[in-house]
Amino acid sequence: MVRWRSGTVLSVRRSWRGAAELDVATDDGPVRALAYPGLVGEPQPGDRVLLNVGALVMGLGTGGYALVVALPDRLPADPADDGTTRDRGHLVKARYTPLQPILLGVDEEASPYREVMAAAESLDGMPVVTADLHSALPAILAGVHADRPDARVAYVMTDGGALPAWFSRTLDGLSGHLCGTVTTGQAFGGDLEAGTVHTGLLAARHVLHADVAVVAQGPGNLGTGTTWGFSGVALGEAINAIGVLGGRPVGSLRISAGDGRPRHRGVSHHSLTAYGRVALTGADLPVPEGLEAALAAEVDAALAPLAARHRIVRVPAAGLGEALRACPVPLSTMGRKLDQDYGYFLAAAAAGRHAATLLAT
Repeated sequence: MVRWRSGTVLSVRRSWRGAAELDVATDDGPVRALAYPGLVGEPQPGDRVLLNVGALVMGLGTGGYALVVALPDRLPADPADDGTTRDRGHLVKARYTPLQPILLGVDEEASPYREVMAAAESLDGMPVVTADLHSALPAILAGVHADRPDARVAYVMTDGGALPAWFSRTLDGLSGHLCGTVTTGQAFGGDLEAGTVHTGLLAARHVLHADVAVVAQGPGNLGTGTTWGFSGVALGEAINAIGVLGGRPVGSLRISAGDGRPRHRGVSHHSLTAYGRVALTGADLPVPEGLEAALAAEVDAALAPLAARHRIVRVPAAGLGEALRACPVPLSTMGRKLDQDYGYFLAAAAAGRHAATLLAT
């Protein structure tokens, strides 16, 4: 449950789109805290803050922060009704939690995109890359743009990890490289808000005019080490949604030689479960050429049972290493950088490259 603390802001360390990192003094000593100004207002030195310190106290990998719940002595004003549709939404996310935001859904009656979304029924064959982890997003993008630098790529963020898109410094760093972000389900803070993955995909295609979409959860994968107990199981459902909507599903495989856990070495059990047991629609599963021999053998053996439903696609790796090293944001997965888990990032880039080959020339 919630571990509460009260504190005083000492300084604002840094900020990025939608978030501010703070130093806060508490009775337990100084802590690093994160505030979302869109929810709680703009924190300033000297402000009293109420904190949720659970993830920090427990040492959760993605947590790392005390989270600001409120600035109780300086509450933000109600959103101003400036005559636009911005504050006329009825889409409630993080529902029935104390910080539930009420947002304008892309397909609501007040949305400027209502007519477009009401008429949208198909993805028109758009390639959609699905990935288990948020860390795959920049590598997939690098793979698409390695061959098609002009391609418009949208990110459809699911709610398996962080709910606020603002938590992601990766998204902030990819500003100008993506044509937009759609937050779906309980997730919020994207350029567009959608209630379902289906609506989010249609918005990516028909509102953001994406050539390629990437579906992945926000930072903070949940996993219990059991077959079904991980948030990435939703990948299989995303594959089904892409198929239903007439898209072209491309599954980014979670491949690793650097992960110390046996269940994630070779092809992670997350990929094998989501694509092999949940996805009912066939997908392209790209495998990069150039993996070191032992890893390649593990991958081939793991994917053999999936070939009955999916298409295993061999993707040339030439130039992908350079594209990954030129990525506009740092590449990191579970604390491992590019050279510490090269196969993981190469597989994500290969999925992006394959998606690019599916675009009309």
